[in-house]
Order: sequence, then C-alpha cells, then structure tokens
Amino acid sequence: MTATSPDAPAPVLVLVPGATGAPADGGEGFHLADPAVPQLSVTDLVATRGDGIFETIGAFDGTPVNVGPHLARLARSAEMMDLPAPDQGVLAAAIDAAITAHDPVPELSVRVMYTRGVEGSGTPTCWIHARVSDDWSPYRAGMKVAVLDRGLATTVTRTSPWLLPGAKTLSYAVNMAAVREAKRRGAADVLFLASDGYVLEGPTSTLLVRRGDTFLTTPVSAGVLEGTSVATLFAWLREQQGLVAGEELMTVQDVRDSDGAWLLSSTRLAAPITHLDEHELPVDHELTARFQRVLTGGI
Repeated sequence: MTATSPDAPAPVLVLVPGATGAPADGGEGFHLADPAVPQLSVTDLVATRGDGIFETIGAFDGTPVNVGPHLARLARSAEMMDLPAPDQGVLAAAIDAAITAHDPVPELSVRVMYTRGVEGSGTPTCWIHARVSDDWSPYRAGMKVAVLDRGLATTVTRTSPWLLPGAKTLSYAVNMAAVREAKRRGAADVLFLASDGYVLEGPTSTLLVRRGDTFLTTPVSAGVLEGTSVATLFAWLREQQGLVAGEELMTVQDVRDSDGAWLLSSTRLAAPITHLDEHELPVDHELTARFQRVLTGGI
C-alpha cells in the first residue's frame, strides 16, 4: 500500500454531539472541527480501553456507497456492546457534510467513530473523519495472503457472545498484529482460520470464493462481520447475472481448489488472492474489474 501523499487535500473532521439525539445543551447535532487541534479527552474510554465501534465508508467521486448498510451495522455493533443506539439519520447527514466539506477527490475514506465516551459521563463520543484513501491499486491487482489461526471456533457466536464476534469494535490490536505477521511471511494480508478448521475473514475484509457459477462467503453465524461489500456483490450476481451466491463453511483446501477468491472491503474494494500461503490461485482480472465498478456504485 502506498501512503497518502503529503500534498493531498487536508482531512475533514466532523464532531457529532447529537449522535444519540438532540445534544443536552440544545446545540447542533454535528459541526465541522479543526482536525489539527486535539479534540478527544484522554479519559475517553476509547483511549483507555478501546471501548467503541466504527465503520469505514468509501466515497467515490463524492458519492458514498452503502451508507445505510454501514449505519445499520454500526447500530448492531452498538447493541452488542450495550451502547446507546446511534441516530442513523443524524450520522447520515454528518457523513454528507464531511464529504461536502472535503476537496473533491476520486476516492475518499470516511470513518464513523462511536465510543462509550468519557469515563463516568454516560454520554457517547462520536466523530467522523474523512480523508483521501490510501493507494489500494497494488492490492486490487492481486495479493498473496497468509492463513493465520484466530484461535476461536465457528461456534463462538453461540458459545461465547461476550467475545463480540461480528461486532466492528475499535479493539483492533490483534487484527493489526496479524497483518504484521503476514508481512513478515512475505504476504500482504491475512485469512483467519477458525480452530475447527474453517476459513473466516480477513482482519479488515470479507472473504468471497468462486466455485464455477457459484459465489460463497463465510456464514455470519461463524462469528465474522456481516460484510456490506459482499452483500452488494451478491445482489448484483443474483439479480443482474443470474448466478448463485450464498454462505457456506469452507476449509483452506476449499479455497485452494476454488476458481478464484477475493478479500472485499469498502475502500480497498475487491482484492483478488493470487496465492494462499504458497498455493497459487486463479485470478480473473476482467471479473475483478467488474466487481470494482459494482462496489464503487458504477454499475
């Protein structure tokens, strides 16, 4: 990945005191703030305990993709975390304000952050940060992926819901450690493996596997995050292409024997897996390019 250029347009910060409804002081639900000035309290529980959730939305040529599904998933994560339900209407308007305030760019990464707030306050903290997306073109061209053990079974949702499987939390230290380990192994990203032998998802992505004219992803019931990008592709594959798309528990060998596999995300889009560890996978560059167009809203 190539980092954002130092001469890229400045990021935009929107603070959202009305994330759960009208602010107590009667002020606006959200407002622009200076991203260069400290805004977060050191006693915010996201700083002291990583206690919060987030969503990252891709905006392409100024148009955000899947805002509704992202905010619905944020609300589900909040419910799992016993956080107050976010006001999705206020957040949608704040996202639009952040995009409008940013200089026009081809690709924008818009992150919605929602935390438990300052310890003892009982009031969540929420902000939206919009910045130029990183250069994901090397990943979109194809990448080697390392299989790493996650140490949890696919039954975790049923047996251990307190581990928050399927919630998009801000406690990402393990996920980032996994990516660093993959890079030490000469890979660009990770495919997590459950302790009962089934593949799961990437640290920041959803798995998509092709088997002939059937496209598969890991069931949400296995403890993976419900993917917005895979939902978009599944709708297109079923409704526009007349193909089969669904969920299935798959092994590493299933992926190796497939007709292609991708890791999907809202900003990186569809990144084809060229190698799973040392095993080479087929790559359909034309289909991948079509996936990119679908995921950016350019169907």
